[in-house]
Amino acid sequence: MLRLEIPCRHREQMMKSQPLHEVQGQRSFVVMLDKGDEVRECLQHLTERERLSAAQVSAIGAFMHARLRYFDWDAKQYQPIPLEEQVEVVSLNGDIAEDRSGRPKLHLHAVLAQRDGLAAGGDLESGHVRLTLK
Repeated sequence: MLRLEIPCRHREQMMKSQPLHEVQGQRSFVVMLDKGDEVRECLQHLTERERLSAAQVSAIGAFMHARLRYFDWDAKQYQPIPLEEQVEVVSLNGDIAEDRSGRPKLHLHAVLAQRDGLAAGGDLESGHVRLTLK
């Protein structure tokens, strides 16, 4: 099995990813992000390198801090939900699809558990990995 190394801008090391399965042009990958990695940046690198035009994403792990967004329908804009503490990634789900220019675009939602057990959820704008995210 080929092991892929994907650069993340903020560090010299490479993100670990490995293809798991391929059938009739459909591929599955396992990706491990390390401490300090920004999830959207790293996944965007993977989608571009692997030329992914459509995909599903799911993950668990922890962030040292994250920023969610809630779409305010009346105002037609996102409202920020900053989380400036360690949070557990209870669920991270989303998809990858091509935008109008043909470039892969991530759409990620997350449910993040805080120290007191309360959870926050929404569109994931950014998340910096605490220890690992897989």
